[in-house]
Amino acid sequence: MGSEAGLFARQTETATIRSRRIFGLRPGEFLRKLLIEALLVLGAVAVLLPLVWMLSTSLKTMGQVGVYPIQWMPDPVMWSNYPEALSTIDFALYTWNTVKVTFAGMAGVLISCSLAAYGFSRFRAPGLNVMFLLLLSTIMLPSQVTLIPVYIMFSKLKWVDTLKPLIIPSFFGNPYDIFLLRQFFMTIPLEMDDAARIDGCNPLQTFWHVIVPMAKPALGTVAIFHFMYGWNDFFNPLIYLHHRENWTLALGLQGFRQVYSTDTNLLMAASFVAALPCILLFFFAQRRFIQGVVISGVKG
Repeated sequence: MGSEAGLFARQTETATIRSRRIFGLRPGEFLRKLLIEALLVLGAVAVLLPLVWMLSTSLKTMGQVGVYPIQWMPDPVMWSNYPEALSTIDFALYTWNTVKVTFAGMAGVLISCSLAAYGFSRFRAPGLNVMFLLLLSTIMLPSQVTLIPVYIMFSKLKWVDTLKPLIIPSFFGNPYDIFLLRQFFMTIPLEMDDAARIDGCNPLQTFWHVIVPMAKPALGTVAIFHFMYGWNDFFNPLIYLHHRENWTLALGLQGFRQVYSTDTNLLMAASFVAALPCILLFFFAQRRFIQGVVISGVKG
């Protein structure tokens, strides 16, 4: 009888605890998760609010732009702002220049950084770690420090006012992407290289047939990061591009702003179209962004 009473008491206690749970969680745990979710929602709203304001303003008339309190839903909706804004500047030419700079630079970064990272992660040579530390030390050197000598060099090469200064340097790698890829390559077992060597592969074949297929997440992350940088870059085009036929979208929007600074609705329409590729890329590839943070922190 005693054992049956104890069993009944334990069952009653378990049932009581379960009845107090909310969505399968204890009250304290539920409140903690609810607080975290609320903070995340508030953060998402704070991040999306400027984007929503830009989209809303791009569909307003000029009379609605300065109205207070803010009118979030335009009435009437001015879809004509978009063709008017895009026809005011040579949007197609600026977009084509931006596409060339972005994708050619992306190809250069992927080729140069992956090969350099492969060498640092798989080869062994005296002083290799010292060379890698020297490479990492250049991250601390701002690009503005080397701006004048680099500009003089490009001027001597007659590359100023062409797209070459925005593309060619990408084929010489950059320390951050080399570090990121090197960290990922070091997580790939060396036994994979040994197996490829037994099958008759040289180091370059091993890189292409073994490392690259296994490193697609890291390479995709680098490609996304460079796309965001190349598409939004304003500083380098401002320094090296002088004539309008070579301008990128960033410079085109700046020129639009200088001439039509009072037409806020048209400026927001042009800005939203220019930012649309990056917005879509973020929503469709946000897992890669998170992977980039994880990959850069792996041990090596």
